[in-house]
Amino acid sequence: MSSGVRPVYVFVGAILVGCKGDEAMPPDSSTHSDPIPSGWSEGTGLFEPLQENAVVALNGEVVVVGGIGSSVATEDRVEAYDPRSDSWRSLAPLPVVVHHANAVAHEGKIYVVGSLSPTFEQRGDVWIYDSESDSWSDGAPMTAGTERGGGAAVVVDGRIHVVGGLRSGEEVAMHSVYDPPSNSWSQLDDMPTPRDHLAAGSIDGVIYAVGGRNASINGHFDILEAWDGSWSTKAPMPTSRGGIAATVLAGRLHVFGGEGADNNRGVFAEHEAYDPATDSWEILDAMPTPRHGTGAAEIDGQIWVPGGADQAAFGAVATNEAWAP
Repeated sequence: MSSGVRPVYVFVGAILVGCKGDEAMPPDSSTHSDPIPSGWSEGTGLFEPLQENAVVALNGEVVVVGGIGSSVATEDRVEAYDPRSDSWRSLAPLPVVVHHANAVAHEGKIYVVGSLSPTFEQRGDVWIYDSESDSWSDGAPMTAGTERGGGAAVVVDGRIHVVGGLRSGEEVAMHSVYDPPSNSWSQLDDMPTPRDHLAAGSIDGVIYAVGGRNASINGHFDILEAWDGSWSTKAPMPTSRGGIAATVLAGRLHVFGGEGADNNRGVFAEHEAYDPATDSWEILDAMPTPRHGTGAAEIDGQIWVPGGADQAAFGAVATNEAWAP
């Protein structure tokens, strides 16, 4: 554990009866949990280790989508974690096994907009999860020539933006936009810097694309670029890294972990937050369990980082940790 990291507290709550393979059940809004602790806390881990999974917040739950398990096999798993009951449940699996999915939650649905196959080939499939029916349906696939995984996806004004990513083993700067009402794709101006394994967040309608790499574990970036109709460069992240997790909390972009560190496990523990109001970064308490290859989701003022790998390349874990101010 890095110096200065706060102690880990065990998150205790009511137990929701269920186990892996149960039919999907919505969270029980009557369930209550202990007050959210400041700093880092620990929740129940995933059913099984998973890395290179997408993470979204949907209907008060943290949902993990696809990924690579501890046996280095690509999976179609979709699992939801309810912080109020500190428990997981299985949702309908993806139509096929994928990892490095570009995914967002929007208006009660999950959108997977591009991913990578078990052999790291790009897929342009669009799959839409309906939480009411616990089922997936197809959307219009990504435009030919723009299919990719390992990018960053965010929602701005009801449209899903996918920036960067990995295609044919190379990093790209593409900026693709999916419009759910018309089920159609369009292309906008590329990011200034091609990169994959980046993260992004939307704050006040502006997209902030941070970190990433040039298709090489050690070829990572500290770059922060913003799009509000055109691209501009902002203050660089204090720690250059790719394979990061990020989400927005209280108007700031929080970035966790990453891959390519100069240590014996090759993984970052860093937690840094960007404030667009001042174009500046703050270094916050590091992750108790350094990880890469996952995402982050905010629920009720607490950021959850489930799964990932605790060593460079493959090393999936089931760890589920959260941070709150």
